[in-house]
Amino acid sequence: MHFLVIAAVSPLVFAAVPLVQAQPAGKVLQVRIGTVSPLSGPGAHAGKDIENGARMAIDELNTKGIVLGGSKVQWVLQAEDDGADPRTGAAVAQKLVDAKVAAVVGHLNSGTTVPASKIYANAGIPQISPAATTPAYTNQGFKTAFRVVANDNLIGRTLATYSIGTLNARKIAVIDDRTAFGQGLADEFVSGVKKAGAGGSVVSRQFTNDKATDFSAILTQIRARDPDVIFYGGMDAVAGPMLKQMKALGLRAKLISGDGVCSEKMPQLAGDALVDDKVYCVVAGGVGAVQEAGLNAFTQRYQQRYKIPLQSYAPYAYDAVMVFAKAMQTANSSDPARFLPALAAVRHEGITGSIAFDQKGDLRDAAMTIYTFRNGKKAKLAVLR
Repeated sequence: MHFLVIAAVSPLVFAAVPLVQAQPAGKVLQVRIGTVSPLSGPGAHAGKDIENGARMAIDELNTKGIVLGGSKVQWVLQAEDDGADPRTGAAVAQKLVDAKVAAVVGHLNSGTTVPASKIYANAGIPQISPAATTPAYTNQGFKTAFRVVANDNLIGRTLATYSIGTLNARKIAVIDDRTAFGQGLADEFVSGVKKAGAGGSVVSRQFTNDKATDFSAILTQIRARDPDVIFYGGMDAVAGPMLKQMKALGLRAKLISGDGVCSEKMPQLAGDALVDDKVYCVVAGGVGAVQEAGLNAFTQRYQQRYKIPLQSYAPYAYDAVMVFAKAMQTANSSDPARFLPALAAVRHEGITGSIAFDQKGDLRDAAMTIYTFRNGKKAKLAVLR
């Protein structure tokens, strides 16, 4: 999600010392998977969701007795905190490279994912983001970069079409937090509005930042345009307080946003401003009725284990780990240079749906799920492709 730095494409280097040397039969092979997300700061609840989902997969794999190259595998998770900061994200990426992890699940934010991806690519370490949606991530040409969610092109277009076609929005205001995620998603939404036509138009474009708490100036300007919908590009930590101030100013508009707002913490952050059908958001993934039972069962296991609600990203982090494991088993190796081709060609039925990657590393036939909030809970409306 953030900091649109388009890194120069550099050739992959697979000359690093193999992660694990061949071991005699009966020995234990330790395979270390890194996960990176904000474990501190305003986005910590979403970042911890990623770590928790990955840890559930690691623990499950350790019960399966998986063997690679004749050695039983001990799976280890190394969780790191990037604080949603691009510089910290790059430093943590190098830390994982130095630790000789086999693969990385992360990052959450586009602004940390993009700069970190160059570091992983140069080391030849595969990376799957369970959350980052900026097209810049997979447009760099790195053969190590993958994601298990839809990108902003799809999300922005879907939200624009839904706002105009289903919510009958004609006057639309747009706010973004100037991060790579927020600005990128807002730009794609605006582009989608223009392409959709059908009478919808952007009547106000405003900006804030990802640490802001006072939105009175921009909301007052927006109120003068009396929009049907306000689109917000950013995360729930800002959207919640913004919704409270929208209520205080008497703004009747519905709030539309992406997966950063589609969290279980939104009711807590927005308080009584989160009335039924006031907020509509999309998660960059989704399953149909056949797969829904598996996702629901995972959600129950998550809540039983951690005693907290699942936010958004845990299922995608879980699937990312399982996809890595499947690729390693196909290649019979945890050496990134050997299992990376299997990863690029993987076909996996995950709890978030069918997972396969295109040539860029984007998810093929990506689904998106539209939600609203009712009675203080997320309510699923539709799965779209």
